[in-house]
Amino acid sequence: MSFPTQAEEQALHERVLARRLDPVATRDVFEAFTEPIIGILCKQRGQTREDARDATIDVIYSYLNHPERFDPQRARLSTYLTQSAKKRVLDFFRSSEARQRREQEFGGVFELRAMTPKESMEITVEARLAVERLERALTQEKDRTFLKLVLEGERSTHILAEAMGLPASTEAENRREVKRNRDRLMKLLGRLRKEDHDV
Repeated sequence: MSFPTQAEEQALHERVLARRLDPVATRDVFEAFTEPIIGILCKQRGQTREDARDATIDVIYSYLNHPERFDPQRARLSTYLTQSAKKRVLDFFRSSEARQRREQEFGGVFELRAMTPKESMEITVEARLAVERLERALTQEKDRTFLKLVLEGERSTHILAEAMGLPASTEAENRREVKRNRDRLMKLLGRLRKEDHDV
């Protein structure tokens, strides 16, 4: 399946921008771009159709939610969506690879051992208290999501910026904002840890 012509893509983009006047534009975007983008992504080495489909659906929804971010002067809509989907697939791959690496490292470092009921109860109580303190300190859900990703070892600027709800921006600006936010949350964790030791 091939992409629409450039003129058809431009007309479709204008319909999306005026979506209140054209409620079927969303459906037409999915019909026009989903299969061609999946086809291109599936040609990449080691790419599953499921990941290609997930990435394609994600970028199309992202485009439909913020069509004003697409600049027709810079590229065709099909190119914009395809490149975004390729980046999303790469993020999926990096996240999966990082998760597998963390699981292997965790398994290699820690051995399972039986705990006494008292040890188990103490750890459970301490963990519950720590989580409650952290929830009180982190009042915004996006901070909790961001911190969870960081503690899981997530390093993708794109994924962390998305968790923060950052608007589309340059990679350098996103990297700067992600670092600033990570530093802020790490300082907060440091303060909470110090308070625990002081108590």
